[in-house]
Amino acid sequence: MKGWLQAVIGLLFVCILGLAGCTAPSEEGLKEHTSTEKVDKEIPKEETSADEKAETESEAEKNTPVVSAPSEVKKPVSTAKPAPVKKTETSGTTAQVPVKLVKTIDGDTIKVLYNGKEINVRYLLIDTPETNHPRLGKQPFGEEAKERNRQLINSGALTLEFDIGERYDKYDRLLAYVYVDGKSVQKTLLAEGLARVAYVYPPNTRHLTPFEEAQAAAKKKKLGIWSIENYTTDSGFDSDAAPAAKPKTQSSSSSAAKSKAPSKDTSKPTTPSTNVAGGQEWFQNCTELRKKYPNGVPQGHAAYQAKMDRDKDGYACER
Repeated sequence: MKGWLQAVIGLLFVCILGLAGCTAPSEEGLKEHTSTEKVDKEIPKEETSADEKAETESEAEKNTPVVSAPSEVKKPVSTAKPAPVKKTETSGTTAQVPVKLVKTIDGDTIKVLYNGKEINVRYLLIDTPETNHPRLGKQPFGEEAKERNRQLINSGALTLEFDIGERYDKYDRLLAYVYVDGKSVQKTLLAEGLARVAYVYPPNTRHLTPFEEAQAAAKKKKLGIWSIENYTTDSGFDSDAAPAAKPKTQSSSSSAAKSKAPSKDTSKPTTPSTNVAGGQEWFQNCTELRKKYPNGVPQGHAAYQAKMDRDKDGYACER
């Protein structure tokens, strides 16, 4: 009986095992299947992820629009011509402005065509004797200076140079250094004894030193105006001394008398006084005169003296 039961139980166990193998996978098989499936899913995912990442990055580079840095914006080049520099804008430089000669007025003044207008030009830093003054008339070497000036300014290209100070004088004359073919007319007149250094008003003194050197050389040689003793003074030209230039055919007494001409004013006092007979008020120089008449005096005034009228304009000791 006991053996029979054991046989029946073993048979049942076999059947149960057979049914389980046919109908459902074992737990171990299930775990293995599940594990394999996970591996199959994970491995392709890693390989695909790396490739897709590279491909994606490549596609991103292709599809991303390239934005280049903006190039420098070039300013439009103006085609308009620059405004011409005015010829009056040469102050403070040694630039020379070409002008056209109209006429010669005297030894130190000319008329030119400048900026489309005719204007008188007064030579800077020099003075020459008068040729046709309303009161002084014609002074010694006045005509010689005018003629020499005319020869010079007609001998080549005429140009003007301006200094850094006032451009015009009180008579609206243009103040300038005058050149012909680049050579100074003023310096030539000084070197030949036909002009003196005068009207030195800073800062228009650029060429004062070479002018004074040319004058000193002419004075040493007693050329022109320097050939007449006491004729050329610091305040102008003393016509009263002109007879001294005549040939020495006069008597000694006559020469002595002329040497006492009042041009030196050595006998006159150094303080203002009045000439009762002539009704004239006398001053030794402009410094003394300006103490009483700060702005000078016109011709006809009791204190007017020709030697104090440096520019021969009929006004003495003006500032």
